Amino acid sequence: MNEQRKRLIGVVTSDKMDKTVVVRVERRYRHPLYKKVVNTAKKYLAHDEENACRMGDRVQIMESRPLSRRKRWVVEEILERAA
Repeated sequence: MNEQRKRLIGVVTSDKMDKTVVVRVERRYRHPLYKKVVNTAKKYLAHDEENACRMGDRVQIMESRPLSRRKRWVVEEILERAA
């Protein structure tokens, strides 16, 4: 059972909830018609079991089963701590 789950890297923008963080994931792509590089960002709610993440931390999140209405991601690891 070697399933591949999606993994994203982003920055924690809010840690006010209990065992939940908001992670902002930025994405760059070239516009199909105008060929300009476009920056977009999306926010994901991620489960943080130990409440270890703080605002500004760079984290890797992994797709999981639905944990609540909007929460479908889990913090896999903290890549870089906020200064």
